[in-house]
Amino acid sequence: MSTLTRFLGDSPLRVLVRLVFLSFLVGVVMAAIGLEPLDLVNSAIRFVEDIWETGFQTIERAMRYLLLGAVIVVPIFILMRLMRMGGRG
Repeated sequence: MSTLTRFLGDSPLRVLVRLVFLSFLVGVVMAAIGLEPLDLVNSAIRFVEDIWETGFQTIERAMRYLLLGAVIVVPIFILMRLMRMGGRG
């Protein structure tokens, strides 16, 4: 048994015939529903773009919160460390 046949699960010709037949059936069903291949591709692209934009907006918002908190937390931390060092000496 060749590597290609093992990978495909059957002979390449049989797999090709099966894929052509299934593609035809799925195409008939999609046409009956009114779906077009480009509509599916465009929907997938829009989905990825929406996730991409939302993700970066979320990261930007998180960075703003981080900086806002750091304006308070870092100076307090530095003051506490300075006071602790002053008490030891």
